[in-house]
Amino acid sequence: MSVLYAVVGLVVLHRLGELAWAARNTSRLRAEGAVEVDRRGYKWLVALHAGWLASLLTLPADTPPSWPLLALYAALQLGRVWVIATLGERWTTRLIVLPGGRLVARGPYRYMRHPNYAIVAGEILVLPLAFGAAALALAFSAANLVLVGRRIAIEDRVLAPYRAA
Repeated sequence: MSVLYAVVGLVVLHRLGELAWAARNTSRLRAEGAVEVDRRGYKWLVALHAGWLASLLTLPADTPPSWPLLALYAALQLGRVWVIATLGERWTTRLIVLPGGRLVARGPYRYMRHPNYAIVAGEILVLPLAFGAAALALAFSAANLVLVGRRIAIEDRVLAPYRAA
């Protein structure tokens, strides 16, 4: 098996595990009265991520990796795990708001408002670059910037009352 296929396979397995965790958390949060904001926009983020991973499989299987960039991608995974661990049962892939909930201000959220989006932006850029696919890195980074910029604006608007509390 090629390094490319192995890496993409690992990323897919990791993301499927995250989606299962997120679905469980989403169901529990909804049962507690949480509501989803911007359900319509979620499908575009899913399409972006699926397209990003699928696009990597269009590269020649024997494309040699840049090991330093793969190491950087691995480091980004540590940040991703930190975000998920910090949010725990509140982490979802959807924009879910629990009325009366409190914003998390520990872990990476001590340093920035949207650490997960920053990590994902890094992932979308670095992984294609690790296999010499600069055009894919730039195209998907640009699309991610548009979608995440929109989502952050919505998220900041709906969470503003929680920040003021």
